[in-house]
Amino acid sequence: MATMTSSAKGEILIPIDGLELEGEINVPAKAPGVVLFAHGSGSSRHSRRNQFVARTLQWRGLGTCLFDLLTQQEEYDEQHTGHLRFDIQMLADRLLGAARFVHQQMQDKKIGFFGASTGGGAALVASTQADFPVAGVVSRGGRPDLAGEALPLVTAPTLLLVGSADEVVVELNEQAFAQLPCEKEMKLIPGATHLFEEPGALDQVAELAAQWFMDHMREHRDF
Repeated sequence: MATMTSSAKGEILIPIDGLELEGEINVPAKAPGVVLFAHGSGSSRHSRRNQFVARTLQWRGLGTCLFDLLTQQEEYDEQHTGHLRFDIQMLADRLLGAARFVHQQMQDKKIGFFGASTGGGAALVASTQADFPVAGVVSRGGRPDLAGEALPLVTAPTLLLVGSADEVVVELNEQAFAQLPCEKEMKLIPGATHLFEEPGALDQVAELAAQWFMDHMREHRDF
């Protein structure tokens, strides 16, 4: 793909450590920032839920970048071995590499991370290792607990969104939330289970995420 400027839309190949990861980017010229999505295990950039959230963010004027954290061969191997799904540092490295790629070509845009499931932990780890400001992190039904020792190092404003009926994940999020020293909020989506399939649940997630990113990307215009 040609060098991106202040706006971009379409399929992209993201070079990371000798690999090329497939993705799609949609950045309006006046967008204050770009949100990169880190999906959970067994998912991809085509995740129906992440695509829905991305469309809401785009409608609110934000840029989005959805990409595959694994190559096609890695995804094939993962289906048989499951050896990568909890490799949070590797997933964080991929997210960070993609974010650096976008940031280098769109330096006027703020960067945010949206993580789902294990991607929530990866997004938090990546935020602590970025060599550029991360304006905000949102975790949807995520596993922020998997960020482990990185949790006390997080400085990016962080929003944890969890279904109230997803009891085990609620408890894990509460434990992780207590360790975060940054500006933070945790919101329970009433009656929602892990995949937010209940009527209106995903709409709430998308709106809360969009507002979080818009608020914090506008606040940090001096970066």
